Amino acid sequence: MNFHGTEVRQKALTLLRSGAKGADVARQLNVPRGTVSYWLHVDRSKRGECPGSHNPTCNRCDGVDLNESAYAYLLGLYLGDGHVSQYAQHRVPNLMITLDDSWPGIQDEAEAAMRKVFPDNATCRVRKTGCHNIKVYSKHLLCLFPQHGPGKKHEREITLEVWQQEIVDSNPWDFIRGLIHSDGCRITNWTTRLVGGERKRYEYPRYFFANKSDDIRKLLCDTLNKVGVEWTTLARGSDPFNISIARRASVALMDAHVGPKY
Repeated sequence: MNFHGTEVRQKALTLLRSGAKGADVARQLNVPRGTVSYWLHVDRSKRGECPGSHNPTCNRCDGVDLNESAYAYLLGLYLGDGHVSQYAQHRVPNLMITLDDSWPGIQDEAEAAMRKVFPDNATCRVRKTGCHNIKVYSKHLLCLFPQHGPGKKHEREITLEVWQQEIVDSNPWDFIRGLIHSDGCRITNWTTRLVGGERKRYEYPRYFFANKSDDIRKLLCDTLNKVGVEWTTLARGSDPFNISIARRASVALMDAHVGPKY
């Protein structure tokens, strides 16, 4: 939270403690509303003023319905640009998806998916340089994201549990969309061809996905196979980090179900 400086944060807390509304404080100090809410929550927690325990229900623990389409999309985002962590001053962990400000539509879609998967929990956005962290707090995060563990995802095994694989199999395009929206892109490549003895420039669209985890790349590729999308592996040096989708029919499928970032 030091992005805004200690002085700005202290001014915000002084106003909030005096009874000012968070929205008014955010406008006055030119700070995102979610950041002000986060500062207030941490301040109340430190002073023992947080309300009683919140007891949201969970698909895994309580058998309540789960929006599987939204979950498949959120799972893809998590495997690409997300992680679960817990601050010492907080009672429950948080899921944070870090998304570039170049794609505000994806930030909106990510937050909407969080709200559908965790309807009993509030979401927030924390502004960082060039990006926003889209966050939700829940004691059931580890129930729904059992891939969480110590260390970086590409340095440990990542496998889906049976119930997760069933959701992905039923909602493959949502899962693919989440992965591409996190660690993928749609670009326009070009090459040259001889046409009637004259060399002409030829452009064609292509999708890329780059992730250091062999397991996460395999999850994408296995799902692409199931929906009929052809792909190839491109090595970066000697490391096969990049998945390429360039065949016209496969790009057309991706355009119909995923499309460019927005």
